[in-house]
Amino acid sequence: MPKYTQPRKTWEYSKDFKVKAVKLSLKEGIQVKHVAEGLDIHPFMLSRWRKEYREGKLQGDGQNRVSMTKNKRTPSAKALSENARLKKENERLRQENDLLKKWQRYLAERHQNDLDSSKDTEN
Repeated sequence: MPKYTQPRKTWEYSKDFKVKAVKLSLKEGIQVKHVAEGLDIHPFMLSRWRKEYREGKLQGDGQNRVSMTKNKRTPSAKALSENARLKKENERLRQENDLLKKWQRYLAERHQNDLDSSKDTEN
């Protein structure tokens, strides 16, 4: 393999070029491979640009999109305690609801038994 005496040339493409290439490759019936060949770039590079575009890192006006997930704030202790309180209350209400359902079933069965026993006494 020959040794390089000079540094390799690295091409830098404008963001507008990248976005246009991505939009062209997103058209229905057009393959990434054909777009890459037409623009004389490697298909993997175009696929990477498509991924960046989907993730919101590449925008057509030459600006990078800022991801909101990078500046995530951790919830405060107050919010955590409020969340814990609401979970506890939700569990209590769930138990109350189950108890009321059981009581309702008991009353329905009792009522049905009363009706059955009244039919037996009539005959």
